[in-house]
Amino acid sequence: MTDKPDDDAALGVPNVDAGSWQRAGRPPTPAAIVAEPDDESGLMGALEVLRAKLGALRLPLETAGVATARTDLRRATDQLDDYLLPRLRAQKAPLLVVVGGSTGAGKSTLVNSVLGERVTQPGVLRPTTRAPVLVHHPLDGRWFSTDRVLPGMARVTASGSRPSGGMSPGSGGHGPAQGGGSPSEPSRTLRLVPSDSLPKGLALLDAPDIDSVDTANRELAAQLLGAADLWLFVTTAARYADAVPWDLLLQAAARKAQVAMVLDRVDPGAEATADDLRDMMVEHGLADSPLFVIPESDLTDGMLPEDAVSEVSRWLTGLGGDADARRRVIAATRDGVVDSLVVRAAELADAADAQQAADVRLRHVVDRAYADAVAHVAAATSDGALLRGEVLARWQDFVGTGEFFRAIEEGIGRFRDAVAAFFRGRPKEAPQVEQAIAHGLESVVLDAAEDAAERSYEGWRGDAAGAALLEGLELSRTPAALRAEVGGQIRGWQGDVLGLVREQGESKRGKARALSFGVNGLGVALMIFVFASTGGLTGIEVGIAGGSAVLAQRLLEAVFGEDAVRRLAVQARDRLRARIQAVMDGQAARYTAQLDALGSAEAGGAGLRVAAAAVASAASAERGSRVDAVAPAEGLTESRGLRGVRAGATSENLSDGRTDLAEGTGKKGFWRRLFGEGDR
Repeated sequence: MTDKPDDDAALGVPNVDAGSWQRAGRPPTPAAIVAEPDDESGLMGALEVLRAKLGALRLPLETAGVATARTDLRRATDQLDDYLLPRLRAQKAPLLVVVGGSTGAGKSTLVNSVLGERVTQPGVLRPTTRAPVLVHHPLDGRWFSTDRVLPGMARVTASGSRPSGGMSPGSGGHGPAQGGGSPSEPSRTLRLVPSDSLPKGLALLDAPDIDSVDTANRELAAQLLGAADLWLFVTTAARYADAVPWDLLLQAAARKAQVAMVLDRVDPGAEATADDLRDMMVEHGLADSPLFVIPESDLTDGMLPEDAVSEVSRWLTGLGGDADARRRVIAATRDGVVDSLVVRAAELADAADAQQAADVRLRHVVDRAYADAVAHVAAATSDGALLRGEVLARWQDFVGTGEFFRAIEEGIGRFRDAVAAFFRGRPKEAPQVEQAIAHGLESVVLDAAEDAAERSYEGWRGDAAGAALLEGLELSRTPAALRAEVGGQIRGWQGDVLGLVREQGESKRGKARALSFGVNGLGVALMIFVFASTGGLTGIEVGIAGGSAVLAQRLLEAVFGEDAVRRLAVQARDRLRARIQAVMDGQAARYTAQLDALGSAEAGGAGLRVAAAAVASAASAERGSRVDAVAPAEGLTESRGLRGVRAGATSENLSDGRTDLAEGTGKKGFWRRLFGEGDR
């Protein structure tokens, strides 16, 4: 087979030159395209690793650009599952041409007219094409009745039955089809229509409208186009400049997808519309794509006149009858998808990094607020602030002034005697001091927790990622149950202090009798000393409370000694801080649990970048193996993808599949219309 430049030009297939490939950013390595790739380079394995990484990626936080990233993630995984991995596993599968386009563009009418028979149902109601229709040669049925391509979609035949060996409704699933489809859910079902009007090795899929009023239809249309070896994109003279189609076409151009354009319903005298569309195609990276123009025509039996679709039919004839051309298109699309996935994986890795950064940022807001709350309580329980009001009054009632102060002034020996006598006579007043301490400490802790909750709430509300997580949650205030929790922790700490005093007293011989009467009193003294000490080492003067601290310190030193008192103060303070920390950690967890549930802390794009780099390396090696496997002497056309599709099919270059089609059929398929062939 030799290419004819004039035939190519007639069909809208541009001539090829090395410079055009350089401008398109693709190396002129056409000979490599025809060879069947192997996986010695590890491309399949690298893609499966990338698929696993993409499948594990979560983008739950509302970071900048995350909506686009989520769409890209879904489409990337769909394309791996629907097209790339199945295509690599089945190199000889038929070429899948997906016919897509805008609402009312006439996709179904075009498919029926090209085939010369009704295989898909046009209509005036929108959306028309709900269950996508895949037309294939009868001998190619098993390629499509299994999950080789579009594994998430259930298969039914034109009669509504499940094809032999095919997928049942509800089997498989990902993307829009996930969760199981059924015949009552057309958008989840792929309708298979065998037709001997098509050559073996070529299939047409009539997809839903890309701008359908039905969101599920729009998503399905994009998914199907992502699974195509070739796009046959249909638009109209009235809508060719619409934004939605060009969004998809720009994506196709970016990943070097093979695209052919059909401009339908062009009124006489409006031929300049085609020139305008061609200029737009050049501007948007589709300069190499064929453009077919179909004039406005009256329908006969719901079909366009033969001469109106002759160019499209002739071009598909060249594609269907040339195995090398099909392989070139498949390889070009496959390579473009691989390259696109590498780029998209890098972009998704950036999105994953943004998720991780948002998680860290939100956690930092909470951690800082509640760390400040702990620090606030620690300061309030060490600077004498608690030794005022009720605590001070109850302490002074407990110790009095005369006997203790006189004992202090007259000497430590008499002070020790006074201590023993005092505790034997007034132990029942100690609980009043403990209760006053508990009330004062509880107020300090609750105020600190309330302030931390408000600060965390405001910090999250001012961050888009955090604001979305606050919806429906009451996190700006502390819960009502917190007071009881704080009270329990304070009582627990007071029990800790009494335990420390008891333990220390039991280790001091000769003091057992005094401790048996004075554990509560000594414990209260230790609490007072902790509240007015710095680091638990020395008492400090804080206004009127200073005298109380000094008195508590002298009392404890008289019983246990100076070193023991310092050690006891440090231990008591540490246990108090641990209990306050436990309270604040629990309150902070109300916020951080929202992030834990999303798993956003596990995000990060490092692993995804490594997987993408492995795919790029394996793809380069695989393409190199194709170059080495094919000798230039084989005379392959110096083109890539659609540029190698021949326009002028003749009886010499018709495939065996096409010859079979002409035998024993009464249909006027496009093969017969083009060549006027009778029964062979």
